Amino acid sequence: MTVPTGAAPAGAAPRHRAGAPLYGALAAAVRALLLLVAVSAVVFAATALLPGDAAEIRASPGATAEEVRALRAELGQEAGPLRRYADWVGGVLRGDPGVSLVNGRPVLDAVAQRLPATATLVGAALALAAPAMLLLGWWAGTARRGRGAATALLTGAAAVPTAVTAAGLAALLSGVLGLVPAVSLLPPGQAPAHSPELLVLPVLSMALPTALFGGGLLAGAVADTASRPHVADARRRGRSPWAVAAVDVLPFLLAPFLRVLAVSAGGLIAAATVVETLFGYPGLGSLLVSSIASRDTPVIQAVAVSAAAVVLAGTALADAVAGGTDPRGRAW
Repeated sequence: MTVPTGAAPAGAAPRHRAGAPLYGALAAAVRALLLLVAVSAVVFAATALLPGDAAEIRASPGATAEEVRALRAELGQEAGPLRRYADWVGGVLRGDPGVSLVNGRPVLDAVAQRLPATATLVGAALALAAPAMLLLGWWAGTARRGRGAATALLTGAAAVPTAVTAAGLAALLSGVLGLVPAVSLLPPGQAPAHSPELLVLPVLSMALPTALFGGGLLAGAVADTASRPHVADARRRGRSPWAVAAVDVLPFLLAPFLRVLAVSAGGLIAAATVVETLFGYPGLGSLLVSSIASRDTPVIQAVAVSAAAVVLAGTALADAVAGGTDPRGRAW
């Protein structure tokens, strides 16, 4: 049968349409923006459902109902939820998420003061977990026997609560071996990088579960790629195992690996709340916990939505990069 001029040979990988990477990037950005709007509404609704409010907590013992109402009005909490949500969104769009209901400080100042500490913690944990999850995924995906058991082992180990992992590491590295401090209290005004020993326990407590979780997710992609005909053909031609891994397998893992990294970054931000509280680390996670306790809703909303924005931006970027680098040439 004659193949029409310009038609792709049978079995060939589909080619990208002209402009497809740009279209995919724009679609990912729009999707992330819409999700962020939805997250902001959910976060605002969740803070509104918290029992009590900042006025009740700030009021002096024995304060009358009238005094509490007056304080609530002073804090701007008397308006209805829709009005407060609209005012908050308007402030965020202007770059002003409000002031703390507890100390009157601008919310941006509170977030900016804690952000470098959390960014250092999450960045170090992700840098440690990324190569580990790739190695674990390779081990589980290429196991000749018990491949399902290897993946199940990684998944089960990743399911151990972060608090349990942190407690175990603290007991071993600090209590038994005495290698690092049991708490991570940074001196006032000092950058985390100046006291790397204080980062060991928080970073390991976050990186270990992330590596196990990511390895379990990547195991399927590794197994699928390793069973492809072009990999078997490379082995029959005598290519070394390292060359097969680097040339014939790894390029196909870039897309799923980027997406797993984006999901892992979100998990690390969530884990930071637990880890920072356990080790007394002065980051956004501990700020969020203290703000929830004091019902400081502007700070809660700013921290939660900022974390969601980071995750959604990372996911959108990963989708765009993965779509443009997938060697299978998948059309958007």
